[in-house]
Amino acid sequence: MHSRPEPFWHDRFVSLIFVALTVGMMLCALRPAMALSDIPQLPAPQQDPAVTETPEPDEGPDEMPDSGLIGIPDPDPLIRRPAEDLPLGNAATDPNEPPPEVIYDLSKAPEPVRRMRELMIEAAASGDIERLRMLMNPGPNQTKILLETSDVDPVAALKELSGDEEGIEILAILIDILSTGFVRIDAGTPDEAYVWPYFAEKPLALLTPPEKVELLRIVTAGDVAEMQELGNYNFFRLGISPDGQWKFFTAGD
Repeated sequence: MHSRPEPFWHDRFVSLIFVALTVGMMLCALRPAMALSDIPQLPAPQQDPAVTETPEPDEGPDEMPDSGLIGIPDPDPLIRRPAEDLPLGNAATDPNEPPPEVIYDLSKAPEPVRRMRELMIEAAASGDIERLRMLMNPGPNQTKILLETSDVDPVAALKELSGDEEGIEILAILIDILSTGFVRIDAGTPDEAYVWPYFAEKPLALLTPPEKVELLRIVTAGDVAEMQELGNYNFFRLGISPDGQWKFFTAGD
């Protein structure tokens, strides 16, 4: 048996490889190319229906939404007090009622009232504030003094009100106040009293020119301007009961 020469097998192997490559190239040529339109597109992101776009602001006037909150209150209710809480006297005077009678004639006051007034002036003129102690009705019905508490000595309270340590200023104020006219308040009641000065009960707007001069003997023009702004006299005043007891010595509204 004769064998085929080796070059024969080599040529046959090369021919097979060539045929395989040729067939492969033909198959690739027959397959259609994918167009750009055939490339799958990613779906557009879907907007959450719960999220809405913020509308553009209108060009018209701004309008504040109703939040249900209470705004800054009108200051008037915070400043004005109910009529029943107003102090007795100027601010509480009914405009339809005539002003209280201003009394200069001491004979119209009961004798005990006149006597207490004289004793108070005499003690104040001495320059010794201790002389007022026995006039202040020591005991449960002791004279009511501004800033006084149950454990404060009444004379010490007077000194505390004074611009000096010895209480001389308060003594001078007492004399000035008792030199003016007076008024009778709460007549026929347990609170009846004769009050000095009458400015404590008469509206400042109704003062006559001579009465304004009398007021300026007690306070300064700046004090008067402040009182007019507040609507009432707010300096010292004192009261004596019909039976001659020194009831109070206070200041303020």
